[in-house]
Amino acid sequence: MIQNDAVMIAVAPNGARKTRQDHPKIPITPKELALTAAACHDAGACMLHLHVRDEKLLHSLDVERYREAIQAIRRQVGEELIIQVTTEAVGIYNREQQIQMVTQLRPEAVSLAIREISPIGVDEKVSADFFSFLQREHIAPQYILYDRQDILHFNELLKRGIIPHENVSILLVLGRYAENQQSDVEDLAPLLSPLTDVQHWSLCAFGSSEANCMIEAIRHGGHCRVGFENNLLLADGTTAKDNSALVRAVSDAATTLHKKVASADAARKLLGMR
Repeated sequence: MIQNDAVMIAVAPNGARKTRQDHPKIPITPKELALTAAACHDAGACMLHLHVRDEKLLHSLDVERYREAIQAIRRQVGEELIIQVTTEAVGIYNREQQIQMVTQLRPEAVSLAIREISPIGVDEKVSADFFSFLQREHIAPQYILYDRQDILHFNELLKRGIIPHENVSILLVLGRYAENQQSDVEDLAPLLSPLTDVQHWSLCAFGSSEANCMIEAIRHGGHCRVGFENNLLLADGTTAKDNSALVRAVSDAATTLHKKVASADAARKLLGMR
């Protein structure tokens, strides 16, 4: 894995499930997402991980809702943030629908849970064709891996050429299936050891240990994703006033660890998007 002097900070401001009952500053509408994007950019984020909701505030992969949100964010911040859309299934969408959304939307960047988009035992030609499409269209994928089994399956897909080897970027997830969705920083090292042929890795961590997990990721040469999708608390246990407070904390930690904080342009170059 490449060791980088600059840390990419992504923000995941809402996720698929949280509402304003969880926190009054959860951004839901395109306007709220745009204002959150601007605040998080100012705090040090170079990427926004985007979820949109339907009229009942439920998770949606609707292309037009994505376009509306992306346009609102672009009006607010221009090209100063990479906008990465999610393909998360949330028990609603199958992989054909996930792939169809991406092929219609053609976003700048997309996150893909390997266990959803190319699980063991499915038609791998469909997977290979989709990953090749992403490469041809210059859509930057980030592959989400939750555990060692995901990593070993991902390694096999890379080895066999199902996933292209160029500028491979992954997101490791801590705590998603842990008790009470609380991460343990000690769980990071066992996920790093089996990784092969990965150029860039990022970490997101559920629960109140998010800040400590991000520091550990930076120390190991990784990048960070924080935000209300996974955690509402600062390192001292108090509730963050908004998403930008979580971003700012990681930006400050990176500086303390003598790392630069990557701009969107720097991140695009790092990821081979330009």
